[in-house]
Amino acid sequence: MSLQPATNRRIREDGQLARAEILQSAAQLATVEGLEGLSIARIAEATGRSKSGVFAHFKSKLELQLATVDAANAIYEREVFGPTASATSALERLRTVCHAALSYFERRVFIGGCFFVSSMAEFRARKGPVQDRLIEINRAWMDYLRDNVAEAQSDGDLDPTLDPGQVAFELNAFLETADVLYWLMDDPGAIKRAGAAIDRILDDRPRTGTAQPNAPS
Repeated sequence: MSLQPATNRRIREDGQLARAEILQSAAQLATVEGLEGLSIARIAEATGRSKSGVFAHFKSKLELQLATVDAANAIYEREVFGPTASATSALERLRTVCHAALSYFERRVFIGGCFFVSSMAEFRARKGPVQDRLIEINRAWMDYLRDNVAEAQSDGDLDPTLDPGQVAFELNAFLETADVLYWLMDDPGAIKRAGAAIDRILDDRPRTGTAQPNAPS
């Protein structure tokens, strides 16, 4: 098989870079104007590109929205899950991922707050492929929290009588509340209070004479 000409390879790489830059702008814009506010024309305006140039990458608004969700998810995984790579236990992963999420809010990675907090609120009553993708991502996140809670219980690092699903729900609730208050009220204290609340949950050590762990819910 012959090698692809350098010019064709460069064109492909330039196209991939352009697509990535468009999606980066789209994800940022969506946290302020919403995913429904995205359109070929709006992205062209925001990025200084022609509408035909944007249309070459995304043939429809839906395709643009779904690609934007996936791009935002890649950023979230890098910023929030990335720091857990060196964690040596489930409890350490939980603590690290939660504080990484708080740092992601505080550093204003997105200009309008957490992409997923805003997008899930926007699409909570909008049935369709975008809502389906947001639900899929949220379920994976909640499963991650719940599974690590259950593993920390098995390791003897968390009270085995706790319901893993309930703990995951509470951790997520503190994170989402911190994001909303930090942005809506411009309250840096919300980040600190959420961190303290999360640490209090994760410091719930096993108690002597307790029953066996609850099954994950």
